[in-house]
Amino acid sequence: MTNSLLRIGGVEGDLKLIGGFSEGSFGVLLGKGRVFESMEAYKKWVRENKDYVHSLESLANGFTWLVPERFSESEIGPEAVTTLLGIISAINEHIINTSPTSMHVGSTEGYSFPYALCISALKDLETLVEVVAQQYFGDEKKWNFIAIMEATKVLVRLALFQNNGYKMLLHGGGTPNEEMHVEGSTPQHNMGSFMKPGGQLGPGYLRNNHGQDPWNLEGRALSALTRFGENARMVSEPVWLRRVQHQQAIMEPPTPVVEKLTLATLLSEKGLQGAFYIFGEALFITRPLIYVLFIRKYGIRSWIPWFLSLAVDVTGMGILSRITSSRGGTKQRQFHLSVSEKNELKRRKLLWALYLMRDPFFSKYTRQKLESTEKVLEPVPIVGFLTGKLVELLIGAQTRYTYMSGS
Repeated sequence: MTNSLLRIGGVEGDLKLIGGFSEGSFGVLLGKGRVFESMEAYKKWVRENKDYVHSLESLANGFTWLVPERFSESEIGPEAVTTLLGIISAINEHIINTSPTSMHVGSTEGYSFPYALCISALKDLETLVEVVAQQYFGDEKKWNFIAIMEATKVLVRLALFQNNGYKMLLHGGGTPNEEMHVEGSTPQHNMGSFMKPGGQLGPGYLRNNHGQDPWNLEGRALSALTRFGENARMVSEPVWLRRVQHQQAIMEPPTPVVEKLTLATLLSEKGLQGAFYIFGEALFITRPLIYVLFIRKYGIRSWIPWFLSLAVDVTGMGILSRITSSRGGTKQRQFHLSVSEKNELKRRKLLWALYLMRDPFFSKYTRQKLESTEKVLEPVPIVGFLTGKLVELLIGAQTRYTYMSGS
């Protein structure tokens, strides 16, 4: 009886000690729990109302272009608001892309570093950095800060390019490239990823776990031995465990195992075509940094950065177009692009139109055309006003490198 009392008293003392020790940290844990619940509730709301969220983001971003001080000398405030809205939009897009219903087979976006979110945030932050650097350090020294931002984006994009199995970057890495390559793929390998032989579907799916054909004699014998071993194992398992495993097998069908393509595998399979593909994608990734570094050296009014940037773009696009065309090599070494990657190549070609808005081409040719068009349409009611406002916004946006960089 005494031992029982001592034991109960000891437990009571321990509980008091634990209660006294955790009393100070209980509020912190409770606060963290509430924050976590709020975050989960916000994620759920965004995923359930993604169309509404996209509409709000588009409306808010449209209003920022109509701010009176949008392109004045002291536009840090409006640009900070625009940057904040852009980062919030990137976070919402990340929440939508990482929802359980939108995760693709082999996707690692939900479990690895959020590259797409990081790249989108850097792109939104870069404009604010440019405006602040220009106001406090001047037009010449601002290129040092822009070069740092571009170098950071290059490093993140190269890491994403390698981590994603050397798949083509969509929208500069801001959109995950998780579409499987089917057309022209071999049974085991794709351009950006490949399945293990045991994980592929199709005709091989009819084979048993030992890779034997169940229709010949040897296959039937091995299948019988396999079933015998499985039945012997199931006898020793509890009935409730077998029921749970059966339900899991019905609800969760086996998914193919996807492996990321390594550089060595890519070069061994595609040979020279693979090396050209890596080089062409590397040119696209590093082109903005090359452009900024030459602007920093020769100035924005020099033709050298303009022509060099255009040459890099044309060379990279020519390489990618060559190796993905029907004449790019043998069937075994061709690159078969997905639909999203074909659209990405079209988008990159459309970005060449930005060269019309970059100095010195803009100052010498484009601006004169815009101003002459504005004068012609100025007498027309409504149309003249809208044209004048559009020209004003284009001229103002052209003063910012980040709006016309295409990076």
